[in-house]
Formats: sequence, C-alpha cells, structure tokens
Amino acid sequence: MKYADRSRPLMGLLAMLLMASTLSACSGDGDKEKPVSWSPTPSVVNGLDLVAESDADGFRLHTASGDKTFLPGINLGSTVPLHQPGEIDVLTADDYRRWFAEMADLGIRVIRNYTLHPPAFYDELARWNEAHDDAPLFLVQGVYLPDESYVEEDRTLYTPAVDEAFTNELRDVSDAVHGDLTRPEQPGHASGTWSTDVSRWLISWIVGVEWDPAATRRTNRVDAHAAYAPGDFFAATDDATATERWIARHMDGLAAAEAERGVSVPIAFANWPTTDPLEHPDEPLKEEDLVGVDANHVLPTKAWPGGTFASFHAYPYYPDFLRHEPGLQETTWRGEPDPYAGYLVRLKEHFAPHMPLLVTEFGVPASIGSAHRGALGRDQGNHSEQEAMQIDADLMHLIHDQGLGGAFVFSWTDEWFKRTWNTMESQDAERRQLWHDPLTNEQWFGVIATDSARVPDSARELTPETGTVKYVLAEADAAFLNLDVTGRDGLPRRLELLVDTLPGGGPDHRIVVDTEAGTARAYVRAELEPIRLYTTEAIDYPDAGRRWHLFRQIVNRSLVVDGKRVPAELEDIGNLVEGSWDPEADDFDSLSTWQTERDTVRLRIPWPMLGLADPSARMALGTGRPAELVKITSLGLHIVVDDEAVSMTYDWPTWNHIDHTERRLAGSDVLEKAFRDLG
Repeated sequence: MKYADRSRPLMGLLAMLLMASTLSACSGDGDKEKPVSWSPTPSVVNGLDLVAESDADGFRLHTASGDKTFLPGINLGSTVPLHQPGEIDVLTADDYRRWFAEMADLGIRVIRNYTLHPPAFYDELARWNEAHDDAPLFLVQGVYLPDESYVEEDRTLYTPAVDEAFTNELRDVSDAVHGDLTRPEQPGHASGTWSTDVSRWLISWIVGVEWDPAATRRTNRVDAHAAYAPGDFFAATDDATATERWIARHMDGLAAAEAERGVSVPIAFANWPTTDPLEHPDEPLKEEDLVGVDANHVLPTKAWPGGTFASFHAYPYYPDFLRHEPGLQETTWRGEPDPYAGYLVRLKEHFAPHMPLLVTEFGVPASIGSAHRGALGRDQGNHSEQEAMQIDADLMHLIHDQGLGGAFVFSWTDEWFKRTWNTMESQDAERRQLWHDPLTNEQWFGVIATDSARVPDSARELTPETGTVKYVLAEADAAFLNLDVTGRDGLPRRLELLVDTLPGGGPDHRIVVDTEAGTARAYVRAELEPIRLYTTEAIDYPDAGRRWHLFRQIVNRSLVVDGKRVPAELEDIGNLVEGSWDPEADDFDSLSTWQTERDTVRLRIPWPMLGLADPSARMALGTGRPAELVKITSLGLHIVVDDEAVSMTYDWPTWNHIDHTERRLAGSDVLEKAFRDLG
C-alpha cells in the first residue's frame, strides 16, 4: 500500500512531463505538424535500384514515409526572355538556385524538363536536395527530338537523320543525369561538362514530342514493314503501328543505358489529345482525330521493373471535341457536368489494364489575348492572374480526384518566344522573343511572371500651354505603350486617342475613354483588321461597313458539328478593362489597361492594338494578306480631350535587350495550397 502511494506522484510527474513535451512540440514553431518525409528510399528489383515504379496498380514513388501515388509538379522551360529555347546555355546557376527555392516555397514536389539543361541545373538540383533531404525536388527528365524534320513530306521518324539524332540524344541525356557527359558547343543544345549525378532523385523519363498527326500517319504507312525486334526492356505489341514500334525501340535503348548503371524508373513517351488512341466522332477538325499513338502498344518487359505510364499534355480548351462530344458530359465534378473530367476518365479507363495516366501538361494563361474557348470558362487566355491561378488549382484537384497519378502545371515562367495561331501572322517571327505580346496567350502561362522594365530613354513629354490637356507622358516597355494624359481642369470626361501608325492614310488605330461611363474601347481601321490574316471565310463583323472595327481576336474558325455549321467565334478584347496593373495593389488586375488617378487618365496599350508587329524594331503591320511589314520611325499621337486636340510624335529607341523582373503571379497562394494539399 505504501509502495502504491509513493508511485502515484511519480506516475503523475511522468505524465506531466510527457504532456509538457507534447505541448512543447506543438507550440510556437511546432504549430505545424512535422512535414512528411519525401526522402527517396529505393528498393532493389532484378539487381536494379528502383526509386519509383509504375504499372496497372498506379505510379508509386518510394520515400521514407511510404509510397507517394500522386505527383504535383511543374514544367520548366529552357530559356528566359529575349532568347529562343535553343539558346539554353543562357540559363545560369543563379537562375536555378533562385527557382528551386521558389518552387519549394510553392510546395512543388517534381520538376519536369523537356530537354537536357546546362550542367548548372543538375549541380544546383543536387545542392538543393542534399540540403533538403526530407523535401527534395524530384526530376522527370525529358528527351526531345533534336531533329524534327520527320514532319516534312518526304521524311518519317525512320529517316536516318531523325532516327540517329534521337538515339544519340537519349544516350547523351542518360549520361548527363549520371554525371558522365562532356559535350561541345552545338547550336540548339546545352553544352559543357555534366559531372553531378542526380539519378537518386530521377523518378521517370518522358521522351519524344507531341506527335504531328500527318507525319505520324505517313510514318505508319511508309514504314509499315520496317524491321523490328522486341527489346530486352521494352517491346511493341503485335498490333503496334510503325510509330509505336519506333518509340518502343528508342525507349528500350534508354532503358538499356539506365540498366547498365544499375537503375530502373518508369519510362514514358509524350502524347496529346490530337494523337490519343480514342475515337472522337464529334471532333469537327479531321486532323485532330486523324491517327492515334497508343501507350498500350509499348510495354515494358519483366526485365524493366520501373514500368511505364501514359503521359498526356491535356488542356481543358482544345481540341473542340471537349466541347462537342456528348459522352464527356456524363462525368460530373463538384456537382456539375465536366467534359474535361470526362475526357480524363475515358483516357484513364483506356490505359487502366496496363498503366496509370499522368497529365504532364495542363493550365490556362493569364493573358489579355485568347486563342480558344473552353467549357466552363476555362478558355485559352483572357484570364486575370488570380483567375488563372484558381483554374490551375481547381484542375490539379480535378486530375487528382479522377484517380490519375500526377498533374504538372505548365509552366514555371512566362516564355516570350512563344507563338499562337491567331497572332503569329501579325508578328515578325525573327524577333518575337524580344518583346512580350499581351495578345499571344502562349507567352503568359508562367506561374512566375516576367515583367518588362521600361525601355531606357523612351519617355517623351508634352506640356501644352493652354487647352484642356495639361500634360502627356508616353513611355515604352516590352509589352505596352504607357500613356498618361492629365487634364488642365480636372479629370477628362472623354478622351480619344487617334494613332497614325503607317505612313500616310490618316489614323489607323483609335482608343476612346469615357470616364463618366467607366468604359474604354480600342478600335482598328477596317482595312487593317488583323482577323483577315487568320481566315478566308466571310466574318459577320458587328462593325461591318464602318470605318472602325472594335479590336477583336478570332478564337475559332467556323466549324461543322453534327451536320450543323457553328459560326466563327470572336473575342472582343477591344473592350478594355479598368483597374490597377500594380502587382502590389489590392485591386490589381493583370487584364486592366486603363485607370484614372485624380486628374489623369492612364493607359497601357498592347503594342498590337497600335499596329506594331515588332515594337523592338519599330516594325508595323501593313495591309494585305499576308500583311506587309513596314518599318516606321514613330507613332503620331493625336489626343482629343473634351473636343480639343493636341498632337505629338512618339519615337522610342529600338532594342535587342531589355531588363525584366520576376514575381509570383497574383493569386498563386491558391495554387500553393493545392500543391501542398496534394503533396
């Protein structure tokens, strides 16, 4: 009895100490639970180290805290503003060091490369991961076709130059990720010495490209009887096409190179809806359902425990069958029919007997311009940064909820060099990368914005001594002409800007701001209507017969769906958005192009709305089809405020270089939450 009496205080003390320890662990910095370790923990199968594997049961990344079955990732491009993607050696250790820290802050778990990056990428990846063993950044390494001439009419994937270039590239990239490659300078390729082995964090390969449908069909026809022998690690099935056998042979070659180094991870090939293996009878464009490439026909052997998966670049707005295929509406997500979810479910079910499906590219751009409409408002552009980030976060959850194995946002940074179908003929292709077109949606997919600095020495002022206009300031950057107009007696009620772009002929572009009504509209002279460059069909313009047309983009040519003609679709981007374009402002709206501040109307006008095909070289878009490119020296600006006019000639320095800054998109916190919730 005495023993028991004495033990109670001791047990109580131990309990108190244990409770205090627990409370201490959960207080202050310990409010957050200890992060789950993602430290790679490979197993060994067939004598091969296996950090990840993929089969009919799904994708499994082996970590210290168990298998991870969903990969939240990001696609990393291969260039920075002012450069083409082939100029990959411009990327530096500082770039990668900065980006890796920012990716980790965003909750990203996996980086996907499309091609071999400079040695600094692999050096810095190892440096980061060694310092963050429980939260490394894993790598999905891509291998692009160095020679894409298979798309030419007299060539196929089996053309020796195409075939041999891919064979050599696969070998080089395999050597590089193991820190065992030296490559001399070569246009379009990374060069240097790769001496850092990052294979510990390499969790899969995705090889190849978005297959061109016409070239794929030609390969299947021309090389239908090309010799083929199954490989040791990958083999095409008996019903495989010539394209699928070619892919299988190259995947086997990569697997052999990796096996020699004692490792095995999933190897997949890139694909997209245009060449998916499904049938889409409601697709109105023949080339979008012309031929299929089926991962079910390219399978690993038992000697390759890493396995494979179906890798798809799948966006919610294209091809058109996503809007017109009735069966896709049968799938619901968050309580409403969702054709994008329906499409992913169909794809998943197709591949389910052999492998999981990963969406390795998806997203929407935060651009003023748009190129296509998608269901449920998920358009290919004309989204504010906050809207784009919310859609990306929602899509990541949607992909996860359909039971897929991963979702990779496109892309990490904005890419100035990109083109799109409804603006490319309005630009000088040789210098596209030197400016940032707000109307080219493809240039604005980045989670990291690349904001242009002002062009040095581009500020021009006008200070009339009398009249309704007190002060005008014009200044250029890589995306916009920035124009401030200050009224002498307060805020102008109505401001009209008439712009002489081409020599002679009078005003070519027009902007009308009504501050009392809260509206602003951009117009183009009918003869310069850029839509003429993107379709030969007769467009039912609302402004037909008038001198001025509201600035519009065509986002779909007319189609025949289920035997009925669907008219061409136009986007009224000339209806300008009012708001702040200061990213630090609470009311920031990246779509905004006009605002008022006390007695000043402020405009930032996208260069194409002034007729510029290349502002960096002062090259304007002329008449005709294709349009003539016209070298100009300046813009004539005629500013009418409350019926009184002033004029100024605006010239600005040309440039081959301009500074830019980087920042996370507004609203990216919601994407961060998705990465963290799903990782």
